[in-house]
Amino acid sequence: MSIFAQWGVTPVINATGSVTRLGGAIMPPEVLAAFTAAANDACSLEELQVAASRVLARHTGAAAGIVTAGCAAGLTLGAAAIIAGLDAGRMERLPRPAAGDRQEFLVSREQRNGYDHAVRAAGATLVEVGFNEIVSNAGVRRTETWEYAAAITERTAGILYVASPDARPRLQEVVDLAHRHCLPVLVDAAGEVLPRNTLPDLVATGADLVTCSGGKALRGPQSTGILCGRADLVGSALLQMLDMDDHPELWSPPALLPEPRRLFGQPRHGLGRGFKVSKEEIAALLTAVELFYSGHYDREWHRQREWLQTIADQIPAPSQVVWHDDSPAGQRPPQLEIVVSESSLRRTAFDICRALREGKPRIYVGHGRLSDGRLFVHPLCLNGQRAGEVARRLREELSATA
Repeated sequence: MSIFAQWGVTPVINATGSVTRLGGAIMPPEVLAAFTAAANDACSLEELQVAASRVLARHTGAAAGIVTAGCAAGLTLGAAAIIAGLDAGRMERLPRPAAGDRQEFLVSREQRNGYDHAVRAAGATLVEVGFNEIVSNAGVRRTETWEYAAAITERTAGILYVASPDARPRLQEVVDLAHRHCLPVLVDAAGEVLPRNTLPDLVATGADLVTCSGGKALRGPQSTGILCGRADLVGSALLQMLDMDDHPELWSPPALLPEPRRLFGQPRHGLGRGFKVSKEEIAALLTAVELFYSGHYDREWHRQREWLQTIADQIPAPSQVVWHDDSPAGQRPPQLEIVVSESSLRRTAFDICRALREGKPRIYVGHGRLSDGRLFVHPLCLNGQRAGEVARRLREELSATA
């Protein structure tokens, strides 16, 4: 019986993937073992984050990195680091910078989303550039680099960039433009770690800070993330997250800071104090990172395809199955797209999705294109038994007419 049952919570079968609302990816045994082992000892969180920096730097190519309380926390800390730098007085003023502090971040209008709350939480003001002409059916152009340049003022602190395979302009162009104006770039790469070279490639553009989730493809704890990039900015983020309640006579700046003499005093608890990460979470995420970059997870993709085949074999006509399985190992896991024959069933994909959620067992499938009559099945959180249940329920619902 699921542990959730004792609190009256019905467990679900997650056929959606590593989504936050269902608790993220299921952690592998090695990651859980690291979490448990770390619970048995005490250590300096500052020293552990410095050690984490070495591991993350080795795998990403960044100068430094820290474990954060998720990607959103990484965005808040990253924005705070860019605004405050290593100035303890500026750290103390956040999230209300002084009148003369730079606090504006340029962002492409088509990259605005609900997650930019995390950047604004640091006291940043977002200034949109470009237009979303394709979505508004008003043209074919997307945001261009000159539009970033035209929007730069004495109030500009940096540029926020949301990474995706089809993001425009390319990150490298934005970084080059920003650095010509001595501005840092903060990259939101929440779920963008596959293929495995993605995060190192983002860092290699020269982006000053890159943050991603630790609970998705990395398969660490859901409440973890990574913030990596320039050592001074990562150091500022760490200072604004750590417990700073120590005597000035006993405290020394974290070892990852390249120029601790730039500090004008020992900061107090910072804006990111509520984003603390436990030693258990740090140990678990570092273990997950090592597994991910060693290719350890790739060996599971063959089994995942078998689970999806079990499901595909049960989809009745006239609904159709489309495989997304053309990536080599280390790229992306296989997925199933199910095209619902809405006219034949006289039921919409929304109806099928709702019935799956409300049935026994409760099953959540990918809902990103329900309006197009399509369901998606992601194998990351499945196993043989769960795949069989998903196959059975899908066959039932796709065989039943209204």
